[in-house]
Amino acid sequence: MIYNSIELCAGAGGQALGLEKAGFKHIELIEIDHNACNTLRFNRPKWNVIEGDIRDYFPKPSMEIDLLAGGVPCPPFSIAGKQLGSKDERDLFPEALRLVAELQPKAVMLENVKGLLDSVFDEYRTRIILQLEKLGYVADWRLLNASDYGVSQLRPRVIFVGIRKEIAPYFFWPNPKKDNPPTIGELLYDLMKKNGWKNAAQWKKNACDIAPTIVGGSKKHGGPDLGPTRARKAWAALGVDGKGIANDSPEKNFEGLPRLTTEMVALIQGFPPDWIFTGSKTNVYRQIGNAFPPPVAEAVGLRIKKALELHMAFVEHKLLERKFA
Repeated sequence: MIYNSIELCAGAGGQALGLEKAGFKHIELIEIDHNACNTLRFNRPKWNVIEGDIRDYFPKPSMEIDLLAGGVPCPPFSIAGKQLGSKDERDLFPEALRLVAELQPKAVMLENVKGLLDSVFDEYRTRIILQLEKLGYVADWRLLNASDYGVSQLRPRVIFVGIRKEIAPYFFWPNPKKDNPPTIGELLYDLMKKNGWKNAAQWKKNACDIAPTIVGGSKKHGGPDLGPTRARKAWAALGVDGKGIANDSPEKNFEGLPRLTTEMVALIQGFPPDWIFTGSKTNVYRQIGNAFPPPVAEAVGLRIKKALELHMAFVEHKLLERKFA
């Protein structure tokens, strides 16, 4: 059975792609960034992409939605910012809660940065859980590491899942995969040697760990580079120059530390090779860097779908019992 969903703040499609693989059909995807919308439309022409602010999004009252998902903006909670939380005009959790109340989906899934679990936001998180409880949901926050689900990156993300009370007993968080993800060398070797770089094999051998967290930056801050000084040092230890993004793979006689291309960064984020990003190099990098890794979204999505299936099976069983009682 295919379950439907609405995606808020869809970005370049990381979460949407993962949920699609988990078996969800997207009814509408709302995203404010023009280039990200073009990326979604290019890769999935049949998706109904609505370009605009979710504050201005009012769904049809008759819509029946299984899952309301999204990645509301992280700057209000990021340790790289001022952590203003609810005082930040970019805080869209209230809008997500508004839509939960309007749509009454069977499940809710929202992702954000690790900073949301800081003690300064304890009251904020509790308030959201209580609001969801009043609407008939059991809700919880969980910190998941992307590397536990096949992503070659140390990327902790906070996942918020709310399930309607009658379905909640069937939901369990996904277990980490037993196998380690590929190292950066293993993952990117084919792209690094694409132009015949003579040092590619040695580079692969030295790049023997997963990547630090990809930093996407914002419209106001951050360009096409791999993050602040500490992150660049971690990249250098992997044999990567983190001061910028390259237009292409290293040439045959290239010497020194190579820079990653946006294609390489997308692989590190867990996107499939055939997912195409539109826009300038800087904008493409931001789309990728701010994305939710598809494999993590898929792992959580599969557990939500399983809970919906088990509840449906229980309801059908009870109906049969009554029929033949």
